[in-house]
Amino acid sequence: MIEKTIITDSAEQISAVFGDLDKNINLIQKAFSVTIFSRGEEVKICGEDELSVNNASKAVKSLCGYYDRNEPIEEQQVRYAIAMVNEGSENEIASVSGDCVCVSYAGKPIKPKTVGQKKYCDLIRKNTITFGVGPAGTGKTYLAVALAVTAFKQKQVQRIILTRPAVEAGEKLGFLPGDLQNKVDPYLRPLYDALFEMLGQESFTKLHERGVIEVAPLAYMRGRTLDDSFIILDEAQNTTREQMKMFLTRLGFNSKMVITGDVTQIDLPETKKSGLVEALKILKNVDDIGQNLFTEKDVVRHRLVQDIVKAYAEYAEQDERRNRRKRQ
Repeated sequence: MIEKTIITDSAEQISAVFGDLDKNINLIQKAFSVTIFSRGEEVKICGEDELSVNNASKAVKSLCGYYDRNEPIEEQQVRYAIAMVNEGSENEIASVSGDCVCVSYAGKPIKPKTVGQKKYCDLIRKNTITFGVGPAGTGKTYLAVALAVTAFKQKQVQRIILTRPAVEAGEKLGFLPGDLQNKVDPYLRPLYDALFEMLGQESFTKLHERGVIEVAPLAYMRGRTLDDSFIILDEAQNTTREQMKMFLTRLGFNSKMVITGDVTQIDLPETKKSGLVEALKILKNVDDIGQNLFTEKDVVRHRLVQDIVKAYAEYAEQDERRNRRKRQ
């Protein structure tokens, strides 16, 4: 039996790390097949395998780090710590703390929660154009909107422009009631929701009416030059190559662009290639253009979303292998 002891700072720290009814520590025990218990200000980890005991110890120390930085220790943080330990990157977790991107209308600090999100925020600040690509729930759009609001409040830009391609994902636009704007509004709803949270509905409405904030379908961008603006293109996997080129060439002086999307959720007809997939290849080595690729570890929604994303990715890999064997 291998045993390891961690000396903590206080009984309060142990309580926070273990969680209500030991729910946090139970996740670590299950992940590494070890037994963990506390005695005074000590945490003891026991197991049959030295690597498992060491990894469990690293996970516990990561949770202690959250406590030291006055950050919440919830299931999401525990699962993230376990994932980072498994890939040997647990030391990177501390780099995420302290970066407050924006403060919401309700006074909630909006911060990156994973290393991938932190890198994404840094790339947006550094580059004129940034691509954020990855699965649902990784905060691609949410963090981009938060950074746009911050840039606007700090007078770095004069306008915020958010756009999406109005591509049908099984539903038909023609069956929706109202004029064209009414029909496309459901596609833009996630962007409205994020702005409401950052600015409050009253402030957003005033800025929207003045044209300072614009939320519109991608088709509305044609023929324009967008100066002094923070521009976000969401769901970019559903752009055609022509639409993507059109959008990128709208960039004006003192402007910043963020393009987000998930290349596993393309709703275009099979005969059309995704403009996002093509742009990532063409612009890979261009200066002042950053690319951040999120993984399932960066998902910050319900834990099942992470599991679903991972399951679909594994299925897609298996399907691709089967197709390769058939072609051979």
